[in-house]
Amino acid sequence: MLTEHFARVIIVERDELSGEWAGDPEADPREREVRRGVPQGRHAHGLLAAGLNVVEQLFPRAAAELVAAGVPSGDVLGNVRFCANGYRLRQVPSGMTALSFSRPYLENYLRAKVFALPGVEVWSGTDIVDLAADEGGARVTGAAVQRRDGGAVQTIAADLVVDATGRGSRAPRWLADLGYERPREERLYVDLAYVSRHYKVDPASLDGDIAIIIGPSAAAPRGGAVMLQEAGRAVITLFGILGDHAPVDDAGYRAYAGRLPLPYVADIIEASVPLDDPVKFRYPGSVRHRYDRLRRFPKGFVVLGDAMCSFNPMYGQGMSVAAVEALRLGDALARDGGAGFDALRFFRTVRPVVDIPWQIATGGDAALPGVDGPRDARTRMVNRYLDRLYASAAHDEVVSLAFSRVTNLLDPPTALLRPAIAARVLGRRGQAAA
Repeated sequence: MLTEHFARVIIVERDELSGEWAGDPEADPREREVRRGVPQGRHAHGLLAAGLNVVEQLFPRAAAELVAAGVPSGDVLGNVRFCANGYRLRQVPSGMTALSFSRPYLENYLRAKVFALPGVEVWSGTDIVDLAADEGGARVTGAAVQRRDGGAVQTIAADLVVDATGRGSRAPRWLADLGYERPREERLYVDLAYVSRHYKVDPASLDGDIAIIIGPSAAAPRGGAVMLQEAGRAVITLFGILGDHAPVDDAGYRAYAGRLPLPYVADIIEASVPLDDPVKFRYPGSVRHRYDRLRRFPKGFVVLGDAMCSFNPMYGQGMSVAAVEALRLGDALARDGGAGFDALRFFRTVRPVVDIPWQIATGGDAALPGVDGPRDARTRMVNRYLDRLYASAAHDEVVSLAFSRVTNLLDPPTALLRPAIAARVLGRRGQAAA
């Protein structure tokens, strides 16, 4: 997006990066290497329909190129077995494309596309040390950077500095150093842990699906996912909250999978050949920095992606939300111009983009036992309604499709309360009781 509005775009990244993408993960295993700055890259990742739409808009034919290179694809609902609250949602064609890939492979593909854009310069192996600003701190004028292998601190002058450094962003501290208020934080502690392992999986064992996702339920707050990947591999990720974490030994890993709410993941594990040892990744909880509620903010600076809001990865929202925010950033730059860019206005514009997945993630977490989330009457009512919706979606393709569009960030959660959907959800429960 930035190349459409600036003649020169400098990417500063702490890891050493390559702009090459061979497109053959079997011939070149580097396509699957997990870089240090993305330790979660070993685990299951998904690009929701909203996120894939952005990728396709920015890089036309991206999905076709990835599929041609061996990335499994299918329909978001028709070929993804999604289970919620102990129910397997009915699978029907949705018209939404799903890709099933490893995080490093998708990163390598997109990085090669970005690095090839005119005006893009990459400073890899480099840390951002601080912001540079004018004497009064009213405008950020660049970034102070330093090579990780040593050397003097250098300042890169810039009309706009974009902080996309992720969950560990130091923007709140930098703002305070410039005399600005830190953004208020909203947190929901879940103590999530992912434990993942790669397998040689017979695709036929998935009965035409490219992925299986079992979400946690109040009765069993743990889950798992099987995702086919490029090069004939699959990743199987088991996850649990509040200390209920999968073991990293073979027997414990398999036993944990056997206690998921439904047997689909455990069945694949028992029928497949492991390619490596289980690896663990811990995630303390969702964090949202409320930049949208600040009254003052310096010119020439903006924050987006996980640096703005980091979601529980169990819901697979992070990459897609960041992609949509990038589109909105382009819209704001087209409206304001580079020099006149108003970050506060941008933060308020993207508030709904963040509100919806935040509501989905924190609402889902708050329904799990032991999570210290909202317990007001409204939350209890919504969770009771969702319990009915999951039961209905197991049989009703209309309800299943409506739920899928919401979880893929195409429709707001309020779409599930529309009269036509509510009648099917509430009516089915009533008929069952009768």
